Amino acid sequence: MEYNIYCDESCHIQHDGNDIMVIGGVFCPKSKAKKINKEIRRIKEKYKIGPLAEVKWHKVSNNKLDFYKELIEYFFSTEDLRFRCVIAPEKKKLNLEKYSLTYNEWYYRIYYLLLKEIVSVDSEYYIYMDIKDTKGGEKVKKLKEVLNNLLYAFYSDVVKNVQLVRSDEIEIMQLSDILIGAVSYLNRDLNVTSNGKNEIINLILEKTGQGLKYTTSPKIFHNKFDIFRWKPRND
Repeated sequence: MEYNIYCDESCHIQHDGNDIMVIGGVFCPKSKAKKINKEIRRIKEKYKIGPLAEVKWHKVSNNKLDFYKELIEYFFSTEDLRFRCVIAPEKKKLNLEKYSLTYNEWYYRIYYLLLKEIVSVDSEYYIYMDIKDTKGGEKVKKLKEVLNNLLYAFYSDVVKNVQLVRSDEIEIMQLSDILIGAVSYLNRDLNVTSNGKNEIINLILEKTGQGLKYTTSPKIFHNKFDIFRWKPRND
C-alpha cells in the first residue's frame, strides 16, 4: 500500500529561545489524499475561508474558532488520517560535542525517530516537507541520506520520494501544522491564559483520552494520535 506523510516542525532552529522541539506529521493512504484535501477545502468554504487561504496554528484565535474545532473533529472522525510526533525537550542542554554530533545531525536523528514508527517494509511512502526557507533542498537531501543509512536495503523499496511542497497548497499539510502547533504550545507551557488555542488543545485532549506531554501508550486510541517523547542521555 502507498502512503503520503506530510511533515512539519515547531521550534526546530537551534538558538530560537525555545527549549522544546516538536517534529511531526499527518499521514494517510496516497489514494485518499485528494479526497481528504477536497473535504478540508469544503470545511474552509463553509466558514468563508478561501481555498487558497492557509490555516495554521499561529492563526488560531477566538475568531474562526468553530472552523478549527470542526477541522479537529474531522481529523478524529476520518479513519484514513493518522498523526505522529516526536517531542525533543531540553534542547538548550544538548551535549552534542560529547557524542561528536552537530545540531543538524541530532535534528535528523529526531526526524528518523518520527518516521521509523510510521514506515513499514510492506508499504511505500511519499514524504512531503513544508518549504520554510532557502535551505529546504539541503534538508531533503540530508533526510534522504539519513533514511538511506538507517533503513539500509529497505530504503529504495520503501521511501519512494522525499520532496518539498508549499503548505498553502496542501490542506493536509496545514492540518499537520495545527496538530504539531497544539502539542508544541502545550509542552512550552504557553496555555496559561484562556484563549482559542486552549480550546483546541482541550478538544484534542478530550478526543485522544491521553496527555500530550508523554509517550503514548500503545493501548491508547490505536495510534490515531501517537506521541514519542525523546529523552536525552543523562550527562
